[in-house]
Amino acid sequence: MTQKYTAFFYGTLLHPAILRRVIGHEGQKLEICPALLLDYTRHQIKHADYPAVLPYSRSRELYEHDLSPEGRVVRGTLVTGLEEADIELLDIFEGNEYIRENISAYPLAAFVPLSSPESPSAVPLGTPPPLPPLDSLTAPIPAQTYVWSQPISRLSSNIWEYTDFMRDSAHKWVGADANSNADYIEVDRRRAMNGNTATTEITSVVVPTQ
Repeated sequence: MTQKYTAFFYGTLLHPAILRRVIGHEGQKLEICPALLLDYTRHQIKHADYPAVLPYSRSRELYEHDLSPEGRVVRGTLVTGLEEADIELLDIFEGNEYIRENISAYPLAAFVPLSSPESPSAVPLGTPPPLPPLDSLTAPIPAQTYVWSQPISRLSSNIWEYTDFMRDSAHKWVGADANSNADYIEVDRRRAMNGNTATTEITSVVVPTQ
């Protein structure tokens, strides 16, 4: 039986088109839902478009004061149904800046097919909805995510926001501009070695409005 994986995404891979570009298919068998990762923080990487997450036990040194429990929460998505080939390509995409680790993430809604009209609601544009009370979350789901493995000095204490990425940088990752994005080169090369040359791109970017 083919092993299936569940992953928690929190950065550029929140964008369904970027996820499809990396894995090289439309994700017809994948399901997605919004989710939370507790006791982690998500940071801007200096001079990069994409973020990093760290356990708060490691990122605490970036702050002058303790963060509240609500401040130690990363919003993201859970994607289930990934196969070994998908994970191999995701590992290549993330590179040596990250380590794939086992975590538990808390779903905020039911899973829906990635291909369904409801899937964009898993990653709302603009101001995200308020966090639910953390003591009322449903049971967590075992998953894997990519945790920063490089020096913490490369991170800013500023929190990376998906809305800012969509406004300022998403055009580099989807559509025509993505053809020259160096972050895809190794993934595309590996897929070509396996006989899969699909890029599964979209040609426009929706920019959130306030």
